Amino acid sequence: MPQITNPILPGFNPDPSILRVGEDYYIATSTFEWYPGVQIHHSKDLANWQLLTRPLNRQSQLDMRGDPDSCGVWAPCLSHDGEKFWLVYTDVKRKDGSFKDAHNYIVWADSIEGPWSDPVHVNSSGFDPSLFHDDDGRKWLVNMLWDHRVRPLLFAGIALQEFDPVAGKLVGPIRNIYQGTDLKLVEGPHLYKRNGWYYLLTAEGGTAYDHACTFARSRHLEGPYETHPDQHILTSKDAPLAAIQRAGHGDLVETPEGKTYLVHLGGRPTTQERRCVLGRETSIQEAYWGEDDWLYVKNGPVPSLHVEVPGTRDETTYWQEQRYTFENGLPLDFQWLRTPDTARIFSTASGRLRLFGRESIGSWFEQALVARRQTHFSYDAETVLDFNATDERTMAGLTAYYSRYNFFYLAVTAHADGQRELLIMSSEMSWPDGKLSFPAEPVTIPNTGKVKLALSIRGRRLQFFYALEGEQLQPIGPVLDASILSDECGGHQAHGSFTGAFVGLAAHDLNGTASPADFEYFVYSPQHDASDRYEIAALQ
Repeated sequence: MPQITNPILPGFNPDPSILRVGEDYYIATSTFEWYPGVQIHHSKDLANWQLLTRPLNRQSQLDMRGDPDSCGVWAPCLSHDGEKFWLVYTDVKRKDGSFKDAHNYIVWADSIEGPWSDPVHVNSSGFDPSLFHDDDGRKWLVNMLWDHRVRPLLFAGIALQEFDPVAGKLVGPIRNIYQGTDLKLVEGPHLYKRNGWYYLLTAEGGTAYDHACTFARSRHLEGPYETHPDQHILTSKDAPLAAIQRAGHGDLVETPEGKTYLVHLGGRPTTQERRCVLGRETSIQEAYWGEDDWLYVKNGPVPSLHVEVPGTRDETTYWQEQRYTFENGLPLDFQWLRTPDTARIFSTASGRLRLFGRESIGSWFEQALVARRQTHFSYDAETVLDFNATDERTMAGLTAYYSRYNFFYLAVTAHADGQRELLIMSSEMSWPDGKLSFPAEPVTIPNTGKVKLALSIRGRRLQFFYALEGEQLQPIGPVLDASILSDECGGHQAHGSFTGAFVGLAAHDLNGTASPADFEYFVYSPQHDASDRYEIAALQ
C-alpha cells in the first residue's frame, strides 16, 4: 500500500472521532470557541480528506457567547447505528480553577450533511462524552467524571450510563467503570465490542507531552476492565525526538478489508521551546489485533510519521494558493468566535466581506473576527481593506490570532484628531490579562482610500506589510515571534490551551456604533521553507 506522511488533518484539528459507513470515512474534531461547532472531514481512502460540514450551526444547538478561551466544543464523538448518525459533544463554560462547567449534548441526523436535530442535554458530570451502540440495540454513554475535591482523583474515572433514544435521556444507574493507570488524567473514552470482549480506549496524561492512548477490556460492559499489558498503545512521552509529539486521544476504525487504524491527536513542535503553532493535529496509525485479542499499534507505541493506508495522497490542494472571495458567502474554511448571531458581525451581501465592528479583540461575547486555520509553518496572507476609522476606538485589519492573550493585529485606525494611521497591536503570552503592547510607532496614512495589508510567516518569524493604492507592499514594524501563537504559550502551558493559530480579518468598534469595514478578498499562500518543521534558530 502507498505511504502517507502524518498528519492527515494538518493544523488545529484535535480529538478525532472516526467513523466508516460503507465506503465513506468521516472524522469529527473539536472546534472549541470557534463557530460553527465541530469539523467533519470526509475521505474515501484514509489518505485524502476534505472538510465537509460543521453541524452545530444555529443558536438552538450551540451558543458560546461568554465561553472563555479554549472552552466551547470539546471532543465530539461521531457514530452511526445503521439508521442514523449520532454526534455527542461538550460545551464547556468554565475550565479554570477547581470547577468545570461542562454540558454534554446529543444530536442526530439521517444524513451526515444534516439537517442535524436540536440537542438533547444528557449530563454535566464531566466532559468527552461518547455514545456506544451495542449489538443488542441498546445505547450507552460514557464520559470522564470530574471531582473538584480531588478525592481520590480530579479525573475520577469513566462513567457509564444507558441512553434511551425514545425518551431522549439517560436512564438507569451510573457506574464508574475505569479509573485509568498511574499516568492519571483519564479522559476521551470510546467503547468497542469484538470477539465477546468490550474494549475501552481512553486518553491519559493530559494533552501535552505526557499524552497517551490507554487500552482496557472486559467480558462485561460494566467491567471490571483490565488494562492492556503495555498500558499505553500509543504515546510519545518517552520519545522526545519523535516527529509526532503529544500523541493521544484516539479512536479506531476498520476498513472493509478488515485492517484496523487508530486516529489520534498529536503536535509537531518547532523552536527550542517546543511550541506547536499548528496546534493539535490529527494523525493516523496502522494497528493490528494480536492472538491474545489485544490491539497493538504497528511499530508502536511511538507514533510513526509515515504510514501505509489504502489511498495515495494528492498534495496539490494542500500547497495551492487559496484566493478567497465573498460573492457566494463566507467560504467554508472560515470560522468566527462564539456567536450564532452572524448578522451582527458580518455580511457578504455586497460581494465583499463586511465586518461590523463590535467588542474588543479578545472579547468572550461578540467580536467581528473571521479567520481560517494556519495549516503551514510558512505562508503569506493578504487582503485589501476599505475602512473609514474615526478615532482610536475604531479599528479594522489583519490578524494572526491564537487567543485574547496571544495575537498580532495590524489595524487601520485613527488618532484622537481623526487622522488615520496604521497601528500594530500585540498581546504576547499575557495570560490572564490580555495586555496590549505596541511593537512599532504608528504610520500616518491618508484619511481616504483603500489599504492593502499583508503578513508573511516563515517558521517563527512574522513580518507585517502594507501598501496604499497604486503603491508596492512595504514592511511595517519589526519581525515578530509567531511561535507564541501556540498552546505552549498559554497561561497553563499546554495543559490549559487547546486550539491553534488562525489568520484572518477583524473589525472592532469600542464606541458601540458598529462601524463597517469592507474586505475585498483574502489570500492564503502556503510557502515551502527550509525551516518549516524544525525551526530552531533564535529569532533574528
